[in-house]
Amino acid sequence: MQLDFHYYATYCAAYIAGYSHEESLQIAYSAQFTDCCSRTFLSMIGGPPSAATTQLQLELMEAPTDPFGLQDITRIWASFHFLPGDLYAERKGVSKRYLRKYRLICDTNGPLLKDTVELAAGRSLQAVGIAMHVLSDTWAHRWFAGTPSLVINNTNYHFYELLPAGDGFKERQIEFNHDPSGKDEPDKGVYTNSLYQSDEHSIMNLGHGRAGHFPDYSFARYKYLPAWGEYREYLKDNPSDYYHAFCQMVFALECLRADVGFMTGVYDFEAVKPYEKRIKGILGKRQTDASADWKTFAEELSGSEIEDFDEAKYREEYMEAPEPGKNDTFLGKYILAAMAQKSMVTNRIFTSGNPLAGISIDFRKKGFAGIRDFRRLVEEHIRRRTDD
Repeated sequence: MQLDFHYYATYCAAYIAGYSHEESLQIAYSAQFTDCCSRTFLSMIGGPPSAATTQLQLELMEAPTDPFGLQDITRIWASFHFLPGDLYAERKGVSKRYLRKYRLICDTNGPLLKDTVELAAGRSLQAVGIAMHVLSDTWAHRWFAGTPSLVINNTNYHFYELLPAGDGFKERQIEFNHDPSGKDEPDKGVYTNSLYQSDEHSIMNLGHGRAGHFPDYSFARYKYLPAWGEYREYLKDNPSDYYHAFCQMVFALECLRADVGFMTGVYDFEAVKPYEKRIKGILGKRQTDASADWKTFAEELSGSEIEDFDEAKYREEYMEAPEPGKNDTFLGKYILAAMAQKSMVTNRIFTSGNPLAGISIDFRKKGFAGIRDFRRLVEEHIRRRTDD
């Protein structure tokens, strides 16, 4: 998904769920900032590099793809953008190496989604925003994995868009190109994707790179043969999926606001029903950026002006805060929430017997041992318990 959904649509979901205008803005900012919090940004503000929730294109191109480098990439992308649907999935007749990658395929309504939403319970609005980003992306990034893998993420020429035609749809084969400076052209069915690389671990084979930005567009309906799918055709209906994502966000946000348990597979269609036609109209409109339409709807919904997203909005506050007080700034709270999410997902992957995201140690049982940056997360956990 993109800024239009992560920022403006998330604001709408939060407001419908009962959060105030200011609270909704903070949740929406945190959801979108998950696509911005790179090591480059963290280095600029003096933040811990292990709090990175994304990697810039240049960072990815320079990232090592040895086992440790691949684990680092997987920790980021599986934790925040391609949440695994079933860490214990079975598949007959495959190697253990293949099965480990297969188990990282992103899907909706898995156990890790429940863990993600409930991890944000009783925590900051920043934690809530991160959880909403992760939830939304399970719908857009479904059936791709957040680890570089040709045998899982590759696509081929059998990739067809389904275009509305009368009471049904007509098929049009998508034309992919590899010009990074080129623009997607929905009217022509031309989209940019990553260059084919036969190297299993090439960064070109991360996530939905082989399908480009196309899976991020809410209007997209398509069928294709995923590399892991045994040559079976899979259908993705983004207008429907994105509507489910929105209604699931509303339900999750209601649960978090009321401090009650979250259940997967539940959508608050009733709360969203008064706005159903408007939302579905935005989702189905053939445009690569729906921000203007979502913004207009958001402002009509709350009666308040929705400021444009500004990545640098909270940067100075964090940089100017004294060290003991950095955790209490907006970005300080975001950093703690990001490390908590990454730590949780890494732990779940590791304890499932899968080493692709690296080693995870439960400090409550064995004491602190690991990446130095995470000590602040441990200290914050201890402080919260003391305060309670």
